[in-house]
Amino acid sequence: MHIRRIFLYLNIPFLIIHIITFKFLTLFFRLKNNNHKLVDKNELYNNNLILLYEDINRWKKLMGLEMNSELLVLSHLLLYNKAFRNVFYFRIRQINKFISFFLSKILKPLPLLQINDINIGGGLFIQHGFATILAAKVVGNNLWINQCVTVGYSNKTDCPIIGNNVTILSGAKVIGNVRIGNNVTIGANAVVVKDVPDNCIVAGVPAKIIKYKEE
Repeated sequence: MHIRRIFLYLNIPFLIIHIITFKFLTLFFRLKNNNHKLVDKNELYNNNLILLYEDINRWKKLMGLEMNSELLVLSHLLLYNKAFRNVFYFRIRQINKFISFFLSKILKPLPLLQINDINIGGGLFIQHGFATILAAKVVGNNLWINQCVTVGYSNKTDCPIIGNNVTILSGAKVIGNVRIGNNVTIGANAVVVKDVPDNCIVAGVPAKIIKYKEE
């Protein structure tokens, strides 16, 4: 308990820097929006601050955090969950690489968790996340990904497209120019090298459909 308190006290100044940066970026975004410089819906959707809010809300729900303030939730996640820090720095990196780099040096992210600069929808949740690589053309909303997962290239150009509400369990591999449909669960240690339709569960090497979900 004493060690936990010491850890908390030592990291509070660093946490404050993160929160101030987050609030500054949020305020800057709102000012731009109020000045009608961001009027296109797609631009709003692709803005990583909006996506970060969606990430925070999903982590809050899945981790059962009973806090009314988003800043309290963000503070808790930044202090106690290194995998969330990777998600946070990924979103900030899309806005400003220098700010993301600076913040990542004062609160360390999870080692060996790599999220490439790609288009990822909101609600990204990474459970554990050790030794995981996420490199796809496009990732939809509400991706759940576990440890020791590889989503990546089969050559210099071919990598997956991931739909909405996809869960990729520990040790799974999704490789090459494949399309993963919506509401798909990829079982532990599965190797996916072919397209997967919507609403199903796949498992095995190579991965095959073992069950369809009810729509």
